[in-house]
Amino acid sequence: MTRTARLSLILTITATAIGMYALVAWAAPEEDSDSPAPVAAMEDRGMNILGSFDAPSGLTGYAATVQGRPMAIYVTEDGKHAVLGTLIDKNGKDLTAEPLERMASGPQNSKAWERLADATWIRDGDADAPRIVYEITDPNCPYCNQFWQTARPWVEAGEVQIRHVMVGILKADSVPKAATIVGADDPEAALERQERNYASGGIDVAEDITDAARDKILDNNSLMEALGYFATPTILYRKANGDIGVKQGMPRGEEVEQILGPKP
Repeated sequence: MTRTARLSLILTITATAIGMYALVAWAAPEEDSDSPAPVAAMEDRGMNILGSFDAPSGLTGYAATVQGRPMAIYVTEDGKHAVLGTLIDKNGKDLTAEPLERMASGPQNSKAWERLADATWIRDGDADAPRIVYEITDPNCPYCNQFWQTARPWVEAGEVQIRHVMVGILKADSVPKAATIVGADDPEAALERQERNYASGGIDVAEDITDAARDKILDNNSLMEALGYFATPTILYRKANGDIGVKQGMPRGEEVEQILGPKP
């Protein structure tokens, strides 16, 4: 049995790292850098290093982000080699999720929440609802419409307020359609018409879209990209422990109540 097998550890390369970072062992750190050579090499390639954390078997973990996505680096005891990915123990337990959540995902999600709060959004639900959910919504997104339908019991009961950050990324008319909704005299009513009539094409694109309305959608597009999100809907919600959670794509099963709370 090899030494690696006796340690009962598996280091897997994450898909986002393949082809970009792979296995690092060759680059020397900058003279004024306190980081091990492989970590310094990753910084030189644009990876944002957030800090280190303890790992078993002589490894040192580093939390990082790449294009907004959390990632872990594990450096060997001699400081000369590193692997990017998820560390798993002999029982298959993920040893990477907790430190990444604490050091990367948690703070990153909190900042995203604040930035979405300052963006252009349309309220769906009671202004005094006890639970707030942010959703990045494209008017041509079938899963956004599906989540809108799913959320009706919570919204209509006054339990949840969904703040739709309208974007236009899916189709040629997504930007003008989103701008039509944002620029309407009553954006909330326009959004409801769009979602209720989604199957038949939604609302008609206005002929007199203002530059201001269009710019708001383009700004939201840029914000979505800056936050590293790639799917609609992207939903931000507050977990039971107060942390901010993120779900990209249509929530399934238990995820719905995790986001919206117990069904009324």
